[in-house]
Amino acid sequence: MTARPDTPRSRRERPAKPALTREGIVAAAVAVLRAEGLRKVTMRRLAEELDTGPASLYVYVRNTAELHAAVLDELLGTVVPARDEGPWRERLEQALTAYTAMLLEYPDLARSALTARPSGPHYLNLIETLLALLEEGGTPAAQAAWGVDLLLQHATATAAEHADEASEEDWDALRHAVHEASERTHPRIAALAGPLLSGPPEARLSWGIRALISGIERTAVPDRPTKETSP
Repeated sequence: MTARPDTPRSRRERPAKPALTREGIVAAAVAVLRAEGLRKVTMRRLAEELDTGPASLYVYVRNTAELHAAVLDELLGTVVPARDEGPWRERLEQALTAYTAMLLEYPDLARSALTARPSGPHYLNLIETLLALLEEGGTPAAQAAWGVDLLLQHATATAAEHADEASEEDWDALRHAVHEASERTHPRIAALAGPLLSGPPEARLSWGIRALISGIERTAVPDRPTKETSP
């Protein structure tokens, strides 16, 4: 006698599930991000995707924040590296623009990146690239070290701002407020209403990067104590 087609199969008859790994969890998280957005990248959702219990995932990833940081690092691996030729400033700007463009593809991830703390190989590669380009331009090492943080903050904040789902009504309200500012109470805003709102996002991103590079080159970091002190 043969079993009916709808008879539940014994666990022993089911194919073995692939072993859980951190790499597999992150890959599944990236797939969910691309299909459903970052808000769906939760331990419970991944447990369903991987046919396991949420508790099993915590062996490999401590919490959702670490998971999102790992997703960010994984996607950094898709960023096109800077050219090997050309002026170092242009190549540095290219690297940061490519990083920003990647974030703009995933609005939720762009906002999360403002507080994420990635520490994976792709993030380290990005930092190494930025440091190498600043070094090529003759930027003092300490200034380059602090400057990388500023450059990444600017690129990340730009992506997060333009990933925001602000309505056209919100932008219209801002434009109206700026253009209608009183010359008596806000004379500088009234005088600069046009420039305050001018320029496409990519132009403002480029200008900001170049302004930061110039400042990083010229601004020495303060002397640091040789030993850590208690607050």
